[in-house]
Amino acid sequence: MTDAKADIGVYGLGTMGSALALNLAEKGFTVAVTNRETEWIDDFVVEADTLAGALRPHHTLEAFVEALKPPRTILFMIPSGAPMDAMIETVLPLLDKGDTIIDGGNADFNATRRRFKRLKDTGAHFVGMGVSGGEKGARHGPSMMVGGTDHSWQQLKPMAEAIAAKFEGTPCVAHLGPDGAGHFVKTVHNGIEYADMQMIAEVYGILRDGAGWDAPRIGALLKTWQDGPLSSYLLEVSAAALQTTDPDTGRPMVDVIVDQAGQKGTGRWTVIEALKMGQSASAIEGAVGARGWSSERSVRQAAESVLGAGTLPAEVPAQDDLEKALVAGRILGHAQGFRVLHAASEAFDWSLDMAQISEIWRAGCIIRSALLDDFATAFRAELPHGHLILAPAMVAKLEDTIPALRRTVAAGVSLGVALPSLSGALAWYDSMRRARGSTNLVQAQRDFFGAHGFARLDREGKFNAVWPDLVSQTS
Repeated sequence: MTDAKADIGVYGLGTMGSALALNLAEKGFTVAVTNRETEWIDDFVVEADTLAGALRPHHTLEAFVEALKPPRTILFMIPSGAPMDAMIETVLPLLDKGDTIIDGGNADFNATRRRFKRLKDTGAHFVGMGVSGGEKGARHGPSMMVGGTDHSWQQLKPMAEAIAAKFEGTPCVAHLGPDGAGHFVKTVHNGIEYADMQMIAEVYGILRDGAGWDAPRIGALLKTWQDGPLSSYLLEVSAAALQTTDPDTGRPMVDVIVDQAGQKGTGRWTVIEALKMGQSASAIEGAVGARGWSSERSVRQAAESVLGAGTLPAEVPAQDDLEKALVAGRILGHAQGFRVLHAASEAFDWSLDMAQISEIWRAGCIIRSALLDDFATAFRAELPHGHLILAPAMVAKLEDTIPALRRTVAAGVSLGVALPSLSGALAWYDSMRRARGSTNLVQAQRDFFGAHGFARLDREGKFNAVWPDLVSQTS
């Protein structure tokens, strides 16, 4: 084995870490590798086959760090909670000024900001990097969202751009801002992913429970939509899944899968942070809620006999309506996500570039779709109030698709088929398009029972009303 120093170190040889290490090796970089369970290391190098020559295996953290070219770049692909905090304290004494630690897992951006601050005065740098694309993306080209110092980005940039997915030759990776910016953008990416998956599932539910279609027939319809504005990885996945047969039973695979969806937390984080910043993410909230409800399967089974099962007699939307409803839902779900990003950018002084974010999502990541190019173009043009739904091109698309979304949501209500994400998206759209909403009554209620005060339309200042005394009217 050569004694030459490695370009980068990868600690953690699980699914994502091993895939990224092989991707780096394939792109011509020498990669030091190690793992907490050291027995994995040699097997990984053997399985790397022709790429083994670019890998430098080490069985101790000290040897691993020493094997790296200064300034060192170390990518940690380990759980981002307590294990990451423990690793920082362990590895920090081994580092020199200018070295960079990268957390490539799904981390709470608040923890990333704290870790960034922890390293700020040590001379070392901390990067929070969101990686999207799953195992195949990590191996052959992910989309990556990087947060950290300019120094650490310049150190990482050549390698990150080499391994990233490419959209028409442009790498789908960018330095988005300091401290937690990269992990926050990845969190919102995942929130949008939740909403998109749920909305596709809602259309599946209408066709299955309302129209009585079987899974292969629904999958075949979704596949035809791939040739239109809905073209996306998630639609492609959904169509393929619905047309897959279980080899053990001969039934559609989805029909033998328990209707309980797991979640790792990023969708919830998106909703929590949106609410903290006074933003609505109703399409994402609906998707997170749907996964939560799905976990109560025993309750739902018991409720079916009490509350009644089956769909109600009503007309199922036309196929064209369902397609356009998904287009509208996707636009609105993304618009909500970008609005949350805008709020965070202002709150944390990140200067996030929404067009750039749209562009690095166009390939490699789970939410890649044809619409992202349109979003990027809209953000690069003059955008009223910085809001995606006010971009002229988006206004035109929504004018064409919102009527279909209305009919679809109305049909869901009539059929008794829950559409939490599609209906949530529509409610948000209707709220945003009305200059005067109904919360003046809410503020009146607050002042009535809590003297919270209110603003008036006809003069400046804060006011309280003299409300009638209802005490004597209660009994």
